[in-house]
Amino acid sequence: MSDAVAAFRFAEQMLADGDPRGALRALEPVLEQEPDSRAVLELAGRAWFASAQLVKAESAFRSLVERDPADAYARFVLGRCAQRQGRRDEAVGHFRVAVALDPRADYVAALARASGGA
Repeated sequence: MSDAVAAFRFAEQMLADGDPRGALRALEPVLEQEPDSRAVLELAGRAWFASAQLVKAESAFRSLVERDPADAYARFVLGRCAQRQGRRDEAVGHFRVAVALDPRADYVAALARASGGA
């Protein structure tokens, strides 16, 4: 296993264990080596979101949406970023797209909450 793969897996585990800042430290060299990797960018975005680095998280997920406009998860997290920054209308828009692409229960619930429903 390459060093980048090992660092990526370690960063995944750190994030799963609730240490997003540690995950970002572990992921830093991988981000430098593989800046265009979808998996690396998504993991970094998740860690930035979990550590309340919302501008960086938003940038990562916007990049993922630019690459794949049908990425429901990226749309969902963009909605969460907008929501946490008080941009309700923008959040609702992202949640609507996420639900249209993949009507998962958590996406539907997020849309309902952001829209003033349940």
